[in-house]
Amino acid sequence: MRARGHLKQRLRVAVGGLEHVVGGLGTALLAFAALVWLVLVAVGCLVGVGLPLVPTVFRVTRAVADRERARLTRRGPEVIGPPPLPANARQALADLTVRRELAWLSLHGTAGFVVGALGITLPVYAVEDITFPVWYWLLEPGPIGPGIIWWRIDGLADAAGVSLIGFGCAALAVGLTSGIARLQALPGRRLLAPAPGVDLSLRVAELTATRAAALDAHAAELRRIERSLHDGTQNRLVALNVLIGAARRALDRNPDAAAEILDRAQDATEQALGELRAVVRGILPPVLDDRGLAGALAGLAGNCAVPCRVDVDVPGRCAASVEATAYFVVAEALTNVVKHSGATSAEVTVRRDGDRLRVRVADDGAGGADEHGGSGLAGMRRRVAAYDGRFVLTSPPGGPTTMDVELPCGS
Repeated sequence: MRARGHLKQRLRVAVGGLEHVVGGLGTALLAFAALVWLVLVAVGCLVGVGLPLVPTVFRVTRAVADRERARLTRRGPEVIGPPPLPANARQALADLTVRRELAWLSLHGTAGFVVGALGITLPVYAVEDITFPVWYWLLEPGPIGPGIIWWRIDGLADAAGVSLIGFGCAALAVGLTSGIARLQALPGRRLLAPAPGVDLSLRVAELTATRAAALDAHAAELRRIERSLHDGTQNRLVALNVLIGAARRALDRNPDAAAEILDRAQDATEQALGELRAVVRGILPPVLDDRGLAGALAGLAGNCAVPCRVDVDVPGRCAASVEATAYFVVAEALTNVVKHSGATSAEVTVRRDGDRLRVRVADDGAGGADEHGGSGLAGMRRRVAAYDGRFVLTSPPGGPTTMDVELPCGS
């Protein structure tokens, strides 16, 4: 059992590494295209026609670098973005961040592409070679072979030899893909992160914004609780007080009517208690203490009108406030799925990656979610920002919609 668990863990790491390599290969292609544009503009400057295009080089480089920063942040420690580009080309060339981005562009557009191609080649060759005995007969006998194998294939025995080499490629892919992903990401981690002094100032600005978001989220939560108590529970208690007074007066004049009034008072009491429980659950759901995050999310999925699958793999427990934030975000997201998406299925995935809790809610609906459309997305973003987390929404028209949330949860 321990060996099986270790193998599953290694496969999961390898698949995650392959996903990282594929994303890195995409940004490497963009970096290569930007590098080509840089060379063309440089050649144009030599003949006197490229100077007006120099600012576009810095804008294109910044756009590609920001894509890489976002990719690296999704897979590890956050890479804080730089301040806006300088106003003119001369200032941009003197800017340390811009020069570091240009150095990264040259590395990632060349070596990063080669490393990414290598990372993809191993699993592709593994699949090709392992399945070779199934389709080798489609090829003419002779000095042929798939992938990295190039020898004479005259029968099933030769094809089986190719398949064995494919298993070797698969083992190499499982063992090396994660390291290849780290190697591919290394230039970005080193060159796209701000210099230490700049990093600190940006972090102070980010924490200032986070503190403001936390205060806004706290104020909004207090307003929500106040509205719930004022519009619901308080009205029930006022009605209960009126009914008790009416029952007291009826005891002298009409005792039979007093019993009916007391029944109504009991109903009002039960309704007030139910609304109070709802308010308490809105502050910190007791189900989190009783069943943990996995059980609480399973309960949300079970009550969702759209079929929803929940996959939670979180060893141990996170801080109660972090679990509550994850719970409320998923609850609001599933409410939006039911109300606005027109989806036929949804999926909630929760993973703990080091000191980060990663939550993903995906659906196959119509997409086009808008944070300014009154669907609660802006409030979800504020709630996540209050915990120094990340909120990324991807919802193109036509769908699907994916919401990724990261929350710090300690080591």
